[in-house]
Amino acid sequence: MECRRLVRRLRLLAALLAAGMVPAHAADTLYLYNWNNYISEDTVRRFEAHCRCELKQDYYSDNEEMLAKLEAGAVGYDLLVPTGNAVESLVRRQALREIDWAQLPNLRNVKREFLDSWFDPGNRYSVPYATSVTLLGFNADRMRQLGLPTDSWALIFEPKYLEKLKGRVTVLNSQRELMAAAMRYLGHSVQERDAQKWEQAKRLILRAKPYWAAFSNSTYIKDLAIGTVWVAHGYSNDMWRAQQDAAAAKRPFTIGFATPKEGAVLAVDNFVLHKSGRRPDLAHSFIDFMLEGRNAADVSNLIGAGNTNAAATPHILPEIAANPGIFPPPADLRRLEMLRDFDPKLRRTLSRMWTEIKVR
Repeated sequence: MECRRLVRRLRLLAALLAAGMVPAHAADTLYLYNWNNYISEDTVRRFEAHCRCELKQDYYSDNEEMLAKLEAGAVGYDLLVPTGNAVESLVRRQALREIDWAQLPNLRNVKREFLDSWFDPGNRYSVPYATSVTLLGFNADRMRQLGLPTDSWALIFEPKYLEKLKGRVTVLNSQRELMAAAMRYLGHSVQERDAQKWEQAKRLILRAKPYWAAFSNSTYIKDLAIGTVWVAHGYSNDMWRAQQDAAAAKRPFTIGFATPKEGAVLAVDNFVLHKSGRRPDLAHSFIDFMLEGRNAADVSNLIGAGNTNAAATPHILPEIAANPGIFPPPADLRRLEMLRDFDPKLRRTLSRMWTEIKVR
């Protein structure tokens, strides 16, 4: 009797598997909490074939959004892709597992200048993945027609320019990024601790806000590409995507992007292992896969991001490697700063300013 029951159960399980109702490797799933549009579908497919597992992603559009979700109790993510200041915050919260270097033979491919950084000395918790610059993307044809400068934050902050652009400008829906742009335009560091200088940035933003169409972290890619937006404040890899999309659609204009002369934010995004993750083995396997030169090149060739991997360099398309918005030359690098985490008092002050910006 028991034998017949066992046979029936096995037949039922086989039928369910054949119907696709039960995954064959249900436990072999890597959960990644990632930026929008930051790993190509081609790369994902190759990794899944490599590991014989499944990669599932949730997405965020801002470091603060990611940190808030984790702080609210989100669990189960094996890997995150935070920027340096968010790595610093996660380390302080003791939210990360240490990296096991023995499982990452391809770590040798990371460029030395991206190792042993201020936000994670010794790389105990993080492995560099990619870089981006927060800059200006624009409809190059419209800018020429209107005679507007594309090399200055004045384009999104000064009424004399915005009067020609009203309703055609979007800015990032990010407290740190938008206020950092205002600070650089005013001649201040994005790492400034003086609350009065941040107050100046808030006033500059409030003066410009009536001219903007929206605060946007992702839709500006499409809006630039189809021509409904003429200027966007955003990430260099997103601007590259908008440029490619407009060209592929044969739009009667081109999308350009440039780092403002006053300076901008440089982001180094990293793979980190969250303590709540159930598959650190798959997480290490994924990181090492992404550190292999050809795989690492995908983030530049397919996503338009800067690259922290020396072994990727020979595989990066020449036109991407030569793009100063993606790979800033030395003169531009000197004008770039990374965001840093602030003490609780200043964080609360900036949060109040941001609330005022959004509601007024």
